[in-house]
Amino acid sequence: MRTFDFDRPRSLTQAANSANGTAQGQTDAAAQYLAGGTTLVDLMKLDVLRPRRVIDLNVAQGGKEVEVGNSELRMGAFAKMSAVAKHPQVLSLYPVIAQSLQLAASAQLRNMATLGGNVLQRTRCPYYRDPSWAACNKRAPGSGCTAISSFNRNHAVLGVDDTCISQYPGDFAIALIALDAQVDLLGPKGPRKIDFALLHTAASGTPHIETTLKEGEIITAFRIPAGPWTRRSSYVKVRDRASYEFAISSAAVALQLDGETVRQVRIGLGGMAYRPWRSVDAEKALTGQPLTEANAEAAATIALHGARTHGFNDYKVELAKRTLVRALLETKSLSLSQV
Repeated sequence: MRTFDFDRPRSLTQAANSANGTAQGQTDAAAQYLAGGTTLVDLMKLDVLRPRRVIDLNVAQGGKEVEVGNSELRMGAFAKMSAVAKHPQVLSLYPVIAQSLQLAASAQLRNMATLGGNVLQRTRCPYYRDPSWAACNKRAPGSGCTAISSFNRNHAVLGVDDTCISQYPGDFAIALIALDAQVDLLGPKGPRKIDFALLHTAASGTPHIETTLKEGEIITAFRIPAGPWTRRSSYVKVRDRASYEFAISSAAVALQLDGETVRQVRIGLGGMAYRPWRSVDAEKALTGQPLTEANAEAAATIALHGARTHGFNDYKVELAKRTLVRALLETKSLSLSQV
């Protein structure tokens, strides 16, 4: 047990100011925010994270959990995953969001975990989560990457480099990136907004820096613009067991169809990449085309172009293609009453 200071600020502004000098997107941050604690507590027990201060945000949190308007869906970052997953308007108007949350973790974790904490969860790479493995650039910058030359069945094939092939584990983030979400942030210098696609960083030689969050910044909300594609949307998750398991492949798809023809499509891929992954090239290939199985397969091939495998995870490229084809065709087949 390592000692640490435990703070309970009365407001988010106070929390952000008290954490100034620490960026939450770095694995060696001296201070860590606590919300649901379902990731932080695990990593502290494993001696992977060793914060000198833990800042509890539960007293300071505020704002409505879910607001559905004509122009956007707003979800508070402190909303519990389970609450948003069963929200009637999220279920009917943004089903891909509800499904990505329903298929995540376990019922007990969904009742505790917050949306903001979920998108910031750390990789489940066993070499990162076990300090007895010395070579892990994410945990110990410059030490190397054990996974590249070791058992790497569940590791990423998209967005990786020679410094890290860890896989982003979340489901909710895949739906967010597919739907052009934005993130509301609050820091010592005040509020700001960014595209969700800009929140997580590429490996780029510095895998220990995982996000673009500035010093002291807190995620306060997620916003998804309304569109005719959000109702015809779904999340397909492939995993080794039926529940309480991370994806080895997943796809978030949102469609606007004119008969058989694709007018708009959004595609997010999970279980495949270093960070939440959107395939804009596959979207372009499908737009204006009839959504046939052949065209879905062609788009899936484009989506996995440039994938880098490392032996044990070679199978992932074909699995990802099949997952995306299934997600596209299942989303297309949704009945009018469902959309």
